[in-house]
Amino acid sequence: MSNTFAPFGFSQHRGTGSAPTYEQTPRSIALTAGAIYAGDPVTSQADGTIAQSVAGTTQIAGIFVGCEYVSATLNRKVWSPYWPGSGSALANTTVTGYVINDPNAQFLCQSGNAGSPVAATDVGANINFAIGTGNALNGLSGAYANQATINTTATLPFRIVALVTAPPGSNGTDSASNGNWIVVAFNNVDTKSLTGIV
Repeated sequence: MSNTFAPFGFSQHRGTGSAPTYEQTPRSIALTAGAIYAGDPVTSQADGTIAQSVAGTTQIAGIFVGCEYVSATLNRKVWSPYWPGSGSALANTTVTGYVINDPNAQFLCQSGNAGSPVAATDVGANINFAIGTGNALNGLSGAYANQATINTTATLPFRIVALVTAPPGSNGTDSASNGNWIVVAFNNVDTKSLTGIV
């Protein structure tokens, strides 16, 4: 059975976090920032905030998992699995985003953007991502691992750790067709890189 291409971003698979934070680090989001969805890679900005990463970005700040802000329409603080974008928060207030940036975290994601699947021989290689289209109804990312970028390049943001093969026959487990699911770990993230980000 071929895989259905339905990317869902980078969903935490393993890590060393525990209650109450589960590795979620607070970071500021600019009031003028574009939308950021749960599971999106995010990048540190020059002003200290984070924003949705652009496809092809090498060093990332982590994976976005939600935010809290004072809603411009409700006039009260809300928690959301995604940042809806500019104009969502009340002027002169702050937006706090939550990011997983633990260097040991691992994430489940779908591969795509090439004619062939990620193969077992690709485990240990590095890979970049594509952003895709986020879902404003459930707040989930449309990001996926870009199979066309698999390489040994040291600056790519993710490392392929494993292929998802179970349960057999479920979506994403067909390693013979494009769009199979994989497990990745950080390769080039702010908390793991030796290069300054400013």
